[in-house]
Amino acid sequence: MQVILHAGVHCTDEDRILKCLLRNADSWRHEGVAIPGPSKYRKFLLEALNTMGKGGINPDTREIILDAIMEADQAEVDRLILSHHSFFSVPKLMFEGGRTYRKAEGRLQTLQNIFAVDEVELHLGLRDPATFLPAAFAATPHTNFQDFLQGVDPMQFRWSDLIRRLRDQVPGMPITLWCNEDTPLIWGQIIREMAGIELTRKITGAFDLFSQIISPEGMKRFRGFLKENHNINEMQKRRVMAAFLDKYALEDEIEEELDLPGWDATYVDMLTELYEDDLYTISRIPGVTVIAP
Repeated sequence: MQVILHAGVHCTDEDRILKCLLRNADSWRHEGVAIPGPSKYRKFLLEALNTMGKGGINPDTREIILDAIMEADQAEVDRLILSHHSFFSVPKLMFEGGRTYRKAEGRLQTLQNIFAVDEVELHLGLRDPATFLPAAFAATPHTNFQDFLQGVDPMQFRWSDLIRRLRDQVPGMPITLWCNEDTPLIWGQIIREMAGIELTRKITGAFDLFSQIISPEGMKRFRGFLKENHNINEMQKRRVMAAFLDKYALEDEIEEELDLPGWDATYVDMLTELYEDDLYTISRIPGVTVIAP
């Protein structure tokens, strides 16, 4: 069985990926794709991982977990999709000990051990630290930004450090990544990659995010264009989406206001430049696939 884990990161899709997957779940069930509701496994899975990480893996652990979270007969499932934005950590402990998601590799290793007979894949959306750090801070009870960071310097923050740690701990586990900033344009591919279906196949909600950042008139014209040009491929479709955004984008939905001491425009621009350089570094890490527009 293939086990697909979507582990966030925090402040990226806000569970919209899971909601879109669940909207299509009935269509894919007969193809062996199981998408349990989050209440069936999120709390239970973390409790199980924490317990097993301390006491070792019982030979029956896999069957116990699958029996608890799956409705379908296990023999009928080829692909199990789990989405848990706090799999690595809750937001307030994100930088506990001065390290980004310090429990991430341990939890991923335990999951790999539980599903040792299966093929486990990790899927992650990343976000520009210039907007990620303020958003993550706002999602915590912390009132002091430095207390939240636990000594982490935003200028030294690199997603590639986390990805390398994960690859070192579970080198055989494929990792699929994308940038949150690109999500509206690549939304359909993200969903299809997780479900393991053809990139040309129609799905419900393929333009959910795109429709939130473009005016109603622009969305109407875009759908009209697709109706008249239904044979265009995925890359052509993305170029068309970008062109429609240039003309019909809702600026209030795209622009983000930042209000942190010392974070002027120059500082924010520098963080973004470092992020873009880091993405190039990540794209060259073996075993990592980056979905890009």
